[in-house]
Amino acid sequence: MRIAISIGLLTFLVAVGCYAYEGVIRPDAPVPTYGIVVFTIGVAALVVVGVGLMGLLFYSSRHGYDEPPRYER
Repeated sequence: MRIAISIGLLTFLVAVGCYAYEGVIRPDAPVPTYGIVVFTIGVAALVVVGVGLMGLLFYSSRHGYDEPPRYER
């Protein structure tokens, strides 16, 4: 089963590499408008998620949520 999954993933990797290579050897090919829009939305979503996670990290650190539990007897 592991070999089949590895072969499938390697095939997918080779296909993506061939597709990327085709894009690199044609530098004069224009990027369609929807490609720019999708790329911009992806970058904006990545920034929002990164800022949100860093905010949660600082919030939990400042409010003591990262401290080990203390049990009183």
